[in-house]
Parts: sequence; structure tokens; C-alpha cells
Amino acid sequence: MKTHRPGRFLWTLAAVAAAPGTAMGQASAPAADLEDIADFEESSLAQVVERFSSDLGVLERRWGDIPYSAARQERMRDFLAGWAKELDALRVASDDVDGSIDLVLLGSEVRYRQELLAREGRMVAEVLPLLPFADDIVALLDIRHSRKEVDGQAIAGSLAALAEAVDAADRALRSRATAGGAGEDGDGQPTPTPITGLRAVRLLQSYQSALGTWYRHYEGYDPLFTWWAQQPYGEADDALGRYLLTLRERIVGWPEGAEEPIVGDPIGRDGMEADLIYDMIPYTPEELITIAEREFEWCDARMLEASRDLGYGDDWRAALEHVKTLHVEPGRQPELIVDLAQEAVDFLEERDLVTLPPLANEVWRLEMMSPERQRVAPFFLGGEVIRVSFPTDEMTHDEKRMSMRGNNIHFARATVHHELIPGHHLQGFMTDRYNSHRNLFRTPFWGEGWALYWEMRLWDMGFPSTPEDRIGMLFWRMHRAARIIFSLSFHLGEMTPDEAIAFLVERVGHEPANATAEVRRSFNGNYSPLYQAAYMLGGLQIRTLQEQLVGGGEMTEREFHDTILQGGRMPIEMVRARLLGEAPSRDFRAAWRFYGDPM
Repeated sequence: MKTHRPGRFLWTLAAVAAAPGTAMGQASAPAADLEDIADFEESSLAQVVERFSSDLGVLERRWGDIPYSAARQERMRDFLAGWAKELDALRVASDDVDGSIDLVLLGSEVRYRQELLAREGRMVAEVLPLLPFADDIVALLDIRHSRKEVDGQAIAGSLAALAEAVDAADRALRSRATAGGAGEDGDGQPTPTPITGLRAVRLLQSYQSALGTWYRHYEGYDPLFTWWAQQPYGEADDALGRYLLTLRERIVGWPEGAEEPIVGDPIGRDGMEADLIYDMIPYTPEELITIAEREFEWCDARMLEASRDLGYGDDWRAALEHVKTLHVEPGRQPELIVDLAQEAVDFLEERDLVTLPPLANEVWRLEMMSPERQRVAPFFLGGEVIRVSFPTDEMTHDEKRMSMRGNNIHFARATVHHELIPGHHLQGFMTDRYNSHRNLFRTPFWGEGWALYWEMRLWDMGFPSTPEDRIGMLFWRMHRAARIIFSLSFHLGEMTPDEAIAFLVERVGHEPANATAEVRRSFNGNYSPLYQAAYMLGGLQIRTLQEQLVGGGEMTEREFHDTILQGGRMPIEMVRARLLGEAPSRDFRAAWRFYGDPM
């Protein structure tokens, strides 16, 4: 049995990160001006948004024990249709900026959830031929969901029939010739692909887990149920497990014991257009890719400048290779993170760029990521807890080497402030305290865009003081441009996961293992299709507003940044409306071309 050294995974940094003069265990100054809190004017529609969030949440929890069913779809459709009707009749004063913003945002939220519900229905319909017994599982789950009396003998019969149906589907799939491309099988059904196969695997895993939870609800508490159902449930669960392996091996190409392949599930042009409407981005996917290519060109020119300053001439890859070797020794990464975090805070405070509540700097914590998690998240993740990648003793030699190179001093210096202050931790701290009802409208264009904007702003203000620092920041900006290109191209069907990995290695300079983990995280994780593109695009949106309002002398840096944070989470075009004091009309459609005409 392995033992873990104390403090290996979790470092409590409140004492180290506390504001100067504040020691742990001592009373600190008031965290906020209570008069300012009392005077803060809430949106007139905050209660309406909170009611929608509460009602939606309780319905999702109520139906959370059934992964997918026609009844669940119908109930959610009715719920959203009812809200859409009520919102159509709701009016706010024409000069009520925040109320008008919330009305537009809530209407957009309802419409988008209706679109997602329809999209989910289409995607599930494509895989139900692989799960012909799904309704049998749903019928069992519905007994508990509908609070019906349970009949152990009848349940046993249903479970036995389920096991037989699953085994029949297993035999049919094994006998079917499966091809990798599109087409039809002999029974007229579309030929399963790795994409639909993996979708079926995940849905079946959800059904199997839900069935286990359902069974354990009765097991032991109802002796007659247990007497009848124990053996047939075990047989049904075993059959589901066998069929999962068949789906994985025959359709997905994912043998038992192997790492999950990077397959993804592209949403196509129609899906992307719906997502762009929701996030209020009035550009086509092709225009966004062109924007990324232009940003790449800027990065290329700056990278050559830094390479020349280091004496590598135009061989920027050699300069990047040099920077990757500049990492701390094993075990020393937490100390580096603490120093880099305070360096960023000092830089902000010296220039009065944004309000920094002392409590925010006091409470953040650091956690080291496991080797397993680093295979999906090879860099840092942020918020109140910054999760840090660096080698562990369990990794192979190559894994250790790539983790150290990919999380070197200058790459880390460019990302710690992204994850903590003024990035994700400060965001979360402020949105928990101001306009928190707008957490419903969270979008990566605001969440990741804000953190990326600060990378751009700090660059402009001279934060990178050496050529190595500049290369560290440029690497990440190139990475964000690459994310736009490979993620949008994938969802348009124009780039495969393997091509995306090669693109990151060749165009950005990623370590192969880190590029693989990045693409795996993008396509096999729980990120929305536009998530990876939102970093740079959201940052560019905020930078355009900063140039207009701060550069134009209408706001100070601090006023501009505080207003964004206190406004809450929302698409950046609504941030713009709030900054300009312009109430959007109820029939608002995104029209702000923040990058001009890229084509």
C-alpha cells in the first residue's frame, strides 16, 4: 500500500497569501464597506431570474434519476414553453438598463435551452437503435420516480426480461459487420460510427448507473423485493456490462483496459450557429477562424522578436525549447506559484487597475493534480483553488519530462494570474457577491475571456520583463488562437482529433503528451463546443471595450474593470450595453462586430 506524504496534494496558503499585516488567527479589517453593500442597486428582474433558476434546478434534480426519457423531454419542453409565454408578456421600463439586459438574457436562455433539448433528442434518437432495451430500463426507473408501490415478483420478471433483451442486442451487434463510415446496415439502420458508438456507451453507462441506484433504494429495506429481485438484477447488470464492452470494442475501437480514444461529437454548422447566437457573437465560424489566423500572425512576429533577443535569430522553436528547460526542481512548483501569484497582485495594486478585496487574496488555496487528471488537464486549472500540474513519482520518465517542460517557470508566470487574481478566482469571488443571479447566464466568453483579456492587458503594460517571459506569454496566446482554429474546424467536420494534436505540436510547439491531453479535454470532456474558442474571442471583445472607454478617457482602468466584475456573468455584448448605459430592446439580436470585418 502506498502512503502519501503530508501536504502532497493540498497546500493551504491562506497564511502565505494573506494581505500584508494580516496574520492567521488574528482579526482582520472589515472585508467590505457595508454602506456600499446596502446601496448596491439590484436589477429589477433579479427575482425573476432567480425564480427561473430555482424552478429549473428543482426540475432537473427531480428528473436527475432518469438519464433520458420521452417523459422527461416533454416535461422540460412544457416548462420552457410556459416561461417563454410569460416572458413575452413581461415589460420593463425603457430606461431600465439592468432590467432590460436581464429580460434579453432570460429570453435567450429559454430559447437556447429549447434548442439544446431538441438537439439532445436528435442525438439520442441516432443511438437508440443500439439500445433497443432503453425503454425497459426507463420503465423500471419510473416506478421510484413516480412514487409507485413496488411489486417484487413483477420487478424480477422485468429484470429477467431486460437481461434477455440486452443479451439479444449483444448477439445482434456481434454478428453485424461494422464499418467506420456512414451508410446503412442490412436492417436499414445507419451504420454505427465511433461517434455514435461512444455516445451510446455514455448513455448506457448512465442508464446502468441509474439502475444500480434504483435497485439499492429498495435492496435490504424491502425484504420481499430483495428476495425476488436480487438474482435477476445481478444478471441484468452483468448483461449491461458485457454489452458495454461489445459497444466499446466493436464500434468505438476501445478495448478493455485501454485509454479512452479521442472521438468527440461534432455538432455541425447548424449547432454552431445556434451556439453563436446564444453567446451573441455575430460572426460566422469561417470569420472567427480568420480572426484567429490574424492573431497568430501577430504572435509569430512577436515570437521572432523575442527569439532574436535571446540570440536564436529566426529559429523561434529553438528559443521556445530553451524556455521549456527553465523549470523548477521536482517538489518546488508550489513555492513558485505562491511567488508568481503575489507578483501579479503587486503589479495590479501598484497601478490601481482593479479593486482587490484583501479577503480574496487571503483565501485562495493550491492543490496538486494527480497523474490521472494531468492526462486530461496537463496545465493549471483555477478559481478559489488553483490546481497545478507537475510531475509525481508515479509518472513514467517521459511523462515527468513533458510535465516539467510544459509547466516551466515562464509558462507558469503567464498563467497563474489567469487562474487566480485578476483571473478566475477574483471573478468567482466577485460574482458570488454582485449580481449573482446572472450566474445562470455564465458563458466562457465572459469567464475565460476575462482571464485571457488580462493576459493581453498585462502584456501591453510591460508585465513580461524578459524575452523568456515574452515567449511564455506568446506561447499561450498562440495556444488560444490555435484553440479557435482546431475546435471550430472539428465541429465543422474539417479537422480530426489526430490532426488537431499535430496542429498543436507543429504550429504552437506543444509537447506531444500535452497536445493530446488538450485535445482530449476539448472533445471528450464536458466543455461546450465554443468553449475553447471563447478564450481569445472573449478577451478580444473586452479589449475592444477597454480601448474605447478607458483609452477614450470615459472611465479609469479601475472603474472599467470593477464595473465588469460587479455586473455579473453574461455575454460580452450585454457587458457593453451595461458599460454604455444602453438598454437593449426586447427583440435584441447581436450586431456588435468587435473585430471589424476580418475577411
